[in-house]
Amino acid sequence: MDKKVELQVINITNSQAQVGAFAMLLGEVNGERQLPIIIGPAEAQATALYLKGIKTPRPLTHDLFITSLTMMSASLLRVLIYKAKEGIFYSYIYLKKDDEITRIDARTSDAIALAVRANCPILIYDSILERECLHLLDEASPRGKDSDSGEEEQGRATSTNANSISLEEELEKAIKDENYELAAHIRDQINLRNQNQ
Repeated sequence: MDKKVELQVINITNSQAQVGAFAMLLGEVNGERQLPIIIGPAEAQATALYLKGIKTPRPLTHDLFITSLTMMSASLLRVLIYKAKEGIFYSYIYLKKDDEITRIDARTSDAIALAVRANCPILIYDSILERECLHLLDEASPRGKDSDSGEEEQGRATSTNANSISLEEELEKAIKDENYELAAHIRDQINLRNQNQ
C-alpha cells in the first residue's frame, strides 16, 4: 500500500511567466523532496497572509470556512493530495464531527489554505510525490552515467535524446533560481517524455 508523506508550505512566489499566477512550494517534512504547485492569486494571498500573521479587516473565505466548522463543532482533520495529472493536483479534505468523518473533494490550493489555518497535516501519496517532486541532479557524479558504469552505460547516455538532457539542466537551473512555476512546467514535460518512452 502506498504510504502517505506529510508536506509543509515553504514558500509562495509570484509567477515569472504568467501575470496573476503564483507558485506554492511544498516541502517534505523530515525529508528533502519539494513539490511546486501553481495556484491562483486569491489562494496565494489567503495562504501567504495567514502564514505571515497578517490579519485582514474582514474574514477571508477560508477564515469563514474554518469559523463555520468551529461553530458547528466540526474540525478539519487532514488534507490528502490523492492524484496528479498533467500538472493539476487533486485533493480531499477530511472533516470530523462527533464520530463521523466526511471526505470532500477540493482544489489543492483551497485545501492547503484551510490546512494552514486548521493546523492539520497536508499529506500526499509517496508515489505521487516521487513522480512530481523537483530533483536536483547529483553534482558529485558525471551527468548521464554512474561512476561505476562501463562503456555500455556510457553508450546509453550518449544515445539519450539531447532534448532530455537539456530539460534536466533547465530544471536544475529553474530550481536554483527559485523559479518554481517554470520548474513545475519542466517537470511535467519530463514526466510526459518518460511516459512516452
